[in-house]
Amino acid sequence: MPATGPDFISLQVRDLDASQAFYEQYLGLVRSQAGPPHAVVFETKPIAFALRDLIPGTDLDSVTQPGIGVALWLHATDVQAIHDALAGDGHTVVSAPIDGPFGRTFTFADPDGYQVTLHDRA
Repeated sequence: MPATGPDFISLQVRDLDASQAFYEQYLGLVRSQAGPPHAVVFETKPIAFALRDLIPGTDLDSVTQPGIGVALWLHATDVQAIHDALAGDGHTVVSAPIDGPFGRTFTFADPDGYQVTLHDRA
């Protein structure tokens, strides 16, 4: 039976509480009641997005950019406002907002250095 597509995305983070606060504050994500104690699962559709404590043996400090080679894109309804809030608070904007085939799009680095792209065209 073939795979049907992505169903769950999770990032390992250094500080679960700080990362949860970041994604709630800047992206407006809402924590789901589901999930184990070592993770925060957000109410995202159609694919679940989560943060989790580091798995033993994982050292994010030993890499220059966690997740390099993986493109993580999230849909947002007000990409420009999110960009402005992140930039205004001094967070790293990897690529400035542009208008393209996926609507308004930009990429930022989260507190652990994962690069996340937001776009507003569904």
